[in-house]
Amino acid sequence: MRTYPTDSPRAAARILALAMIVDGDLAPAELRTLARTGVLAQIDIDFDTFQELMGELCEDMLIDAAGQRNVELEPEALDLMLAEVRDAALRRRLLAAMSRIADADGKLADAEATLLAHAAAAWSGDRLPAAA
Repeated sequence: MRTYPTDSPRAAARILALAMIVDGDLAPAELRTLARTGVLAQIDIDFDTFQELMGELCEDMLIDAAGQRNVELEPEALDLMLAEVRDAALRRRLLAAMSRIADADGKLADAEATLLAHAAAAWSGDRLPAAA
């Protein structure tokens, strides 16, 4: 899995990208919600760069899956991604945007609920490893 500098726009955007693909279904409503939140501008990333990051995330997850039937992100890998965001205000902003994205299509998938709960617990307790 690629690493990004702590609190960088790319680190933050990758968390949003994960929220959009974690359930295996990138819904148009999620993209509309992402645009409405304005969070990409807040984290200083444009939509083209966000799409590039989403592609990189998918590539990384497929490589890490190494022939497994399901593409799943291990909790340790998720913790490393979450650890790249240390700023408390940025964490709150991302968690709020992730929640709106997860609710955008009118159904909260198990994978979305798990991601939200994991991020909220990790960021509130700061039980994360040091970012690379």
